[in-house]
Amino acid sequence: HVQLVESGGGSVQAGGSLKLSCKASGVRLGTNSKGWWRQRPGKEREAVAAIDIQDATYYGDSVKGRFTLSQDIAKHTLYLQMDNLKPEDTAMYYCAHDYGAYDSQAVVLGLSPQFTYWGQGTQVTVS
Repeated sequence: HVQLVESGGGSVQAGGSLKLSCKASGVRLGTNSKGWWRQRPGKEREAVAAIDIQDATYYGDSVKGRFTLSQDIAKHTLYLQMDNLKPEDTAMYYCAHDYGAYDSQAVVLGLSPQFTYWGQGTQVTVS
């Protein structure tokens, strides 16, 4: 059973940076699709960034050029480096994994099935 634990959230001023981490446990042979989502106050959850089995990454338009997704396979950890943060980035951030092999662009555009495994979220507040 895959368990995901996010960390690294916090409060930061506009223009600042944060790096989120998502540690996975209980993974068998590695999950094929991974990503970060966020839910802003009063908004639906949206995909922020994803990485697929070919290590291709894709980003939502609102974060392109500011956020960078990376992973450390050996540590079973997914990261999201967030730079030049804006107040509109304030949200609860979630990581998710799935054993399905989905194209990262399809994931971010909402064209893939919903991922199976989700973390509990970490809050990011930008003022």
